[in-house]
Amino acid sequence: MISIPRRTLLSGAAASLALSACSSGGRSGAAKVDARADAALAFIDSNHPDTRELREKAAGMLVMPLVTEASFFYGGAYGRGALRINDATVDYYSATQASFGLQAGAQQYAHILFFMTEEALSSFRASQGWAAGADIEYVSRDVGGNIAAETTTALAPIIGIVFGQAGLLAGASVTGTKYTRIVP
Repeated sequence: MISIPRRTLLSGAAASLALSACSSGGRSGAAKVDARADAALAFIDSNHPDTRELREKAAGMLVMPLVTEASFFYGGAYGRGALRINDATVDYYSATQASFGLQAGAQQYAHILFFMTEEALSSFRASQGWAAGADIEYVSRDVGGNIAAETTTALAPIIGIVFGQAGLLAGASVTGTKYTRIVP
C-alpha cells in the first residue's frame, strides 16, 4: 500500500475543491458569463448613457460583470468575464488580484476595460497573462456619465470603469489585477 503524507493529501484535496468551485463546467459556464456581461452592459447603458459612445468607438471591451474581493490583512479578488469585439464574445478571461495591508472586509463590483486602439487590444490578446497598471485611464462611477470618447481616447489607449460596488470594503480598483484567458 502506498503511503501519502497527510499534508500532501490535504493540499491536493483543497486544490481540487478550489478548482471545482471555480469551474461551472462546459458551455453552461460560458452562457452564465455571457448573461452576466449582458446585464452589466445594460446596467451601465441605463445608468451612464454617455458611456455608449465609448462602447461604439472601442476596438473591444473586457466586461467583468462580477468580481468578488475579500480581505483581512491579506486580500484577494476573483471574477470571470467576456472579451467582446463588435458586441460578440471572442474569449473569456479571469481576473485575479492579491493584496496585503491594513484592510478588512468584502465587496463585489463590476468593471469594463475599453480598448480604444487596435494596438492595445492586440497586445492584451497576445499576452499570456496581462496585468492592469498605470496605462489605464480610470473613470469613477460618479463621473462615468460625463465622459466622452473624443477626449478620453487622447488620454489613454485603455479606459476602465468600475461600477456597481456593494459591500463593506472601501474602494475598488483594477490596478494590479491579472487577466488570464480561460475556458469557462
